[in-house]
Amino acid sequence: MSNAAPRKEIYTYQAPWTIFAMSWSQRLDSNTQFRLAAGSYVEQYSNSVQIIKRTYGTSSHEGRFYKACEFEHPYPCTKILWSPDQSQGGRDILATSGDYLRIWNLSDDGSQRGTLIPKKEALLNNQNKNSEYCAPLTSFDWNETDPTIVGTSSIDTTCTIWDIETGAAKTQLIAHDKEVFDIAFARGKDVFASVGADGSVRMFDLRSLEHSTIIYESPQLDPLLRLCWNKQDPNYLATFMVDSYKTIILDIRVPSLPVAELGGHSGCVNAIAWAPHSSCHICSTGDDAQALIWDLSPMPKPVEDPILAYNAEQEINSLQWSAAQPDWVSIAFSDKLQILRV
Repeated sequence: MSNAAPRKEIYTYQAPWTIFAMSWSQRLDSNTQFRLAAGSYVEQYSNSVQIIKRTYGTSSHEGRFYKACEFEHPYPCTKILWSPDQSQGGRDILATSGDYLRIWNLSDDGSQRGTLIPKKEALLNNQNKNSEYCAPLTSFDWNETDPTIVGTSSIDTTCTIWDIETGAAKTQLIAHDKEVFDIAFARGKDVFASVGADGSVRMFDLRSLEHSTIIYESPQLDPLLRLCWNKQDPNYLATFMVDSYKTIILDIRVPSLPVAELGGHSGCVNAIAWAPHSSCHICSTGDDAQALIWDLSPMPKPVEDPILAYNAEQEINSLQWSAAQPDWVSIAFSDKLQILRV
């Protein structure tokens, strides 16, 4: 993918099922080049999560992927995240969302083979105060400044802020008029935003939850599916509409008008990710099987073309840019997970 590299570095792992949720570990271990979690998308109650590792090696023959562990998960995960707490020696924690928010602890099994033992630490029940049933969670985000805080979004119009140490909900608020599809924290521990089926991006501050700010509404109030906050420059957010070929870049200092709209795709956008180490680079993937990397430094002038493009074999359902190893992006399509050097 890089023009300077003599060859493309692409590593592929094939799972026994369609991959949907996917996450890079924030913590590196000494004899593993990569460590990721991948969740199955099977249309039944019983689904799975695999922890995948890749040993060191510059060629596909030297390094190899292997399954460090696999555990059952009720329904497909809507999202997987590793704890942003990178302290070595601490617990190795993973969270998944679906019918509930679950917290998992992974520990070495002592076999010296790099394999792990998964243990479910907590199940956090999102029951709405105004309802008898538990509404499924569409997404969640882990606060990087305070890793005890996780925010979840739900189809019941609410967002819930959890203290995962106590397992208690700190607050639950009605965030949108319809389903909430995604939630993301800004840099720092207090500000977060959400998007939903009502077509709005709303910003909240944990210090004053009685107010929220509508940053953007889609022109026809079409649902907004995903939200991604720029961690290097928290003035910028990215989102996209359902069945849209464009990624919308927002500047919270100039609400209601996109600062840029990124085209480039010939199919619906499915996932977006800001570069963790750069304030002006973002990746988008879609049904056209393309992963596009954009340089936004010309803004507010229009950004016409991506600086890098990669074509996968099928529609790309999932995308993650590694915070711990920012030269690497992972994509998932069908039953394959690919790691690309950018």
